[in-house]
Amino acid sequence: MSNKPYEIVERPPTVLEHQTLWEAVGWGKVNIEMTEQSIANSIYCVVAISDENVIGMGRIVGDGAMYYYIQDVAVLPEYQNLGIGKQIIEKLLHYIKDHCSGAGFVGLFASHGKNEFYEKFGFQDHSPGMTGMFLIVGG
Repeated sequence: MSNKPYEIVERPPTVLEHQTLWEAVGWGKVNIEMTEQSIANSIYCVVAISDENVIGMGRIVGDGAMYYYIQDVAVLPEYQNLGIGKQIIEKLLHYIKDHCSGAGFVGLFASHGKNEFYEKFGFQDHSPGMTGMFLIVGG
């Protein structure tokens, strides 16, 4: 566990930073071409930086009006459990609350075992009445 200081910065991760974090938390391999366009199309992004290195990230995708999806919240394993993920989520939610003029829908998919973390921010599992589903096309 690291006690080095860090800061949350409003900017997108680079493709390499995104790939490093993605793979460090065990999400598999990244398609670099898709990642570059995906990051470019984000509504809002933040990164956590320590010693000039990106140690965490989070971003928002969606239509910027009614639907917002929190994506790619990841913190390097050696920096987890220090409150960095909490600060990333708080920053993302603050952005949404400042930019959503009505009742907005904020969705996310939590990694296995992370439901409790997101429940602290008001996210709920709405099954069986509603379920989160997804389809992967191509590759």
